[in-house]
This record gives sequence, C-alpha cells and structure tokens, in this order.
Amino acid sequence: MSKTKSAGGKARQGTRRAGKRLGVKIFGGQPAKIGSIIVRQRGSRFHPGKNVKAGRDFSLYAIKTGIVAFRQKWGKKIIDVIPLNN
Repeated sequence: MSKTKSAGGKARQGTRRAGKRLGVKIFGGQPAKIGSIIVRQRGSRFHPGKNVKAGRDFSLYAIKTGIVAFRQKWGKKIIDVIPLNN
C-alpha cells in the first residue's frame, strides 16, 4: 500500500456548465423573417442598424423581412436588414 496521493482533480469539480449558444445565427446575405434572431451576445459587440432592434439581453432581431447585411461605422460592427420590396 502506497502512502502517496494520486492526482486529485478537486479543482475541476463544479466548474462544468452548459454553453449558452451565443453567436451569429443569421449571416450576411442570408434572409431573415420578422422577429428572427440574428445575433445572441453578451454586451453590444454588434449594434443594431436599419430594421434591427436589440432585446434586453443584447440579442439583435429583425423587425422587417429582408436580407441581413453587416457593415462597420466608426469602428462599430452594425447589422442591417435590407427589405426585399424596395
């Protein structure tokens, strides 16, 4: 019988948790329907542009049906939805 201890792994306990499924859900050039979520994020990495609104949890969603477009303005990433019926 040995008096040495094996690798404990104590620090690892309780640190596992499910991912929160954040990120871009609809990419540039893809169609978006009214109310469809474009980005799930923590904080405002992406900012709402034309025909896009931000939810309380910073999620961006479309308020019109159209094509998603990404652009930059003053170093900020902005997401627009361009309506199909111009």
